[in-house]
Amino acid sequence: MERPMQKLNDLSRSLTALDPDGTLIAVIEMSLSSWLVAGIVPGVERQPLKKLAVDENTLLKLLHRWQEEAKKAGRKIERIVVAFEAGRDGFWLARWLKARGIEAHVMHAASVAVSREHRRAKTDRLDAELLKRAFLGWLRGERDHCKMVAIPTIKDEDAKRPNREHESLVGEQSRIVNRMKAALIRLGIRGFNPKLKRAAGRLDGLHTPEGEPIPPNTLAELRRDMERRRLVRDQIRQIEAARLERLEDAPCAGPHAMVRLLARVIGVGIETADMLVHEVLSRNMRDRRAVARYAGLTGSPDESGRKRREKGLARSGNGRVRRGMVQLAWRFLMYQKDSALAQWFRARTENARGTRKPMIVALARKLLIALWRLVREGVVPNGVVLRPVQ
Repeated sequence: MERPMQKLNDLSRSLTALDPDGTLIAVIEMSLSSWLVAGIVPGVERQPLKKLAVDENTLLKLLHRWQEEAKKAGRKIERIVVAFEAGRDGFWLARWLKARGIEAHVMHAASVAVSREHRRAKTDRLDAELLKRAFLGWLRGERDHCKMVAIPTIKDEDAKRPNREHESLVGEQSRIVNRMKAALIRLGIRGFNPKLKRAAGRLDGLHTPEGEPIPPNTLAELRRDMERRRLVRDQIRQIEAARLERLEDAPCAGPHAMVRLLARVIGVGIETADMLVHEVLSRNMRDRRAVARYAGLTGSPDESGRKRREKGLARSGNGRVRRGMVQLAWRFLMYQKDSALAQWFRARTENARGTRKPMIVALARKLLIALWRLVREGVVPNGVVLRPVQ
């Protein structure tokens, strides 16, 4: 009888056997001002705890010192493993340690179990102990004891920056426009569009319902907001032009081929295709369930005894992908009406009240999986129309 093929490691457990006598284990509780390092040193009864300044070289010296202590205790250290939680420090430390022969892992912070007490004690020392226990279970190969985050290369991280900056600038532009409209509405002025090219020249001709011109301080504020919006708009155009230039210079290089293929789907623009490829589709996902979980498009059931209810979306994944896919699902219904996915959606919402919003999430999940198969396996979703190859 043949055994089923083992699935790829989904980072929920270690596939390397743990040798307690030959493995030096350390976890780092990181903050802006200091690092608290907790270790398990073979042959040493005490479990050391050391507070360090934020300095990678000092950390490396500490690990080598603990390695020498284990050697003096008669233990030969063959493996040094270090783990810390994913946070604002990113992945640079993990890459730095790996380049120096240290096995580094980044833990998913939400996967570490904590006390359910209403007012639990929380200190760096207690957090380090929690990390250490969770990391030990992961190293022993216990499934779902905690989860690790895939460590990207600096090139992969840099590829995400244009899309994320674009999203931030678009939000800033909307905030500026809304602030200008609110300032005018407070004066009773409606119907003025600050996004028009000649909007700045029309400010002097605006009057309140009382017949008064715009007060000088408010007028100066509006002009500054218009200058700020013009700068933001120019930066958005620079990002979009640079993206198109990169796609034209290397159309078949790595993720660029995926972006061009996705952009052929009618209803999917370059911006959405670029975001999906760099945020999720270029990652090595185990299966379609992992793709849906990463986007946070899976449910969160609450079951106990006879109680069966659904608490809604887990929202534990990538928020950018989730928001983008829900928006794309609505567009997909407009531009791909004859596709099998659009027909599936209409069949389930045509005669049912209040089901469009829940079902659009289900459509977004199915659509994301279909696009993942499209860029990975070349399988075009049934009924989906593609633009001709340029």
